[in-house]
Amino acid sequence: MRAVDIIAKKRDGHTLTRDEIHWFIDAFTHDTLPDYQVAAWLMAVYLQGMNRQETVDLTMALAESGETLDLTEIDGYVVDKHSSGGVGDKTSLVVAPLVASCGVPVIKMSGRGLGFSGGTLDKLEAIAGYDVHLSAERYIALGKQIGIALGGQTESIAPADGKLYALRDVTGTVPSLPLIASSIVSKKIAAGAHGIVLDVKVGRGAFMQTLEAARQLATMMVEIATDAKRNAVALLSDMNQPLGYAVGNALEIAEAVETLRGGGPADLREHCLAVGVEMLHMAGQRGKRRWTTETAARASLEQQIENGAALAKFRELVAAQGGDVSMIDDPARLPQASLVETLTASQDGSIAEVKADAVAVAAFELGAGRERKSDPIDPAVGVKVHVKVGDRVQAGAPLATIYANDAARLAKAKQTLLTACTYSDAPVAPLPLFYRPAIHTD
Repeated sequence: MRAVDIIAKKRDGHTLTRDEIHWFIDAFTHDTLPDYQVAAWLMAVYLQGMNRQETVDLTMALAESGETLDLTEIDGYVVDKHSSGGVGDKTSLVVAPLVASCGVPVIKMSGRGLGFSGGTLDKLEAIAGYDVHLSAERYIALGKQIGIALGGQTESIAPADGKLYALRDVTGTVPSLPLIASSIVSKKIAAGAHGIVLDVKVGRGAFMQTLEAARQLATMMVEIATDAKRNAVALLSDMNQPLGYAVGNALEIAEAVETLRGGGPADLREHCLAVGVEMLHMAGQRGKRRWTTETAARASLEQQIENGAALAKFRELVAAQGGDVSMIDDPARLPQASLVETLTASQDGSIAEVKADAVAVAAFELGAGRERKSDPIDPAVGVKVHVKVGDRVQAGAPLATIYANDAARLAKAKQTLLTACTYSDAPVAPLPLFYRPAIHTD
């Protein structure tokens, strides 16, 4: 085969075969194709798209470009979840130990934050000593020993995806739905889970800003997973305002612990329960048959929070991966900011908007995020937003608290946050947590 023929075929809108796609990805993985040819192919895909079979073939080529985890040694139906990224989205920190505490193994590889979205790994590393660098063998060992592992993607998992993304990022081809879907699902397939719950965010704080685009991406990912012989469900969740109150790495760890203890923001708790219900229900239908209804799944999750088992499982996870469990027992031991300032409402009224993107920018300006993967972050800084859309407030009521370690950064973040909330004299309806219906495996 010749790369130029494959590029021209896709450029002209024709369907690529499985062999052509696998040959192309394999050659790229082994550095026998120059970047300029791969860049040309990416642009052809961006402009012409891919059909369902092509997207499945690309996904499997990416998944098979490196090591794949065989989780058959772990007793039970292994589940995983993925979020497409959001502001204040610390769901994995709650859902993974919550579901694992019910006896369903959770093996999850997470990523770092880039731009305005926080990454689960950055949050976990706010816990002193927590090791996110796990080998494939270590993932399996933790799954067998404690039923949960939460770390970073190993270098040997879907290496072609990492190389491809680096080129997409500099060639203007990131927004291609087949490329997005195949990138996400390939890593989940390579990571070995039997069932996958996809949490696709939609709104001004998400990559997909319209419901139509989010539903299209979610449907495509579920179809790919189905064709790859995995069970999958996708939820569409709102990201026009932050999830929970905290945006910032240590702040979000503390909020996750509070939620596992039975407290925490109502929206975060409900969101985590909804995702957890899908994970348990999926396992119940194909595994232990215990959670054959969503009602039964929710009852189990609520019980594990109330009896302390969910928090105990998170503590066990932190200890197993080398983290300082005293920070879980007492979140005040997590990194703390030296400067704290609270902004207040400028008028009476109903909160009409809490702009997730503005809150994210403010946290980024404080040092909670990174522009490049090599950039350092400050785990202590961030923002707590005290209001939700639809809340009625009076002038002088707390709107947001800024946690900073630099006065100039605080001042800049403050100016950004002042644009985040808007008011209405008339009552405003709360935003939905999810947009139904969920999208299920065929």
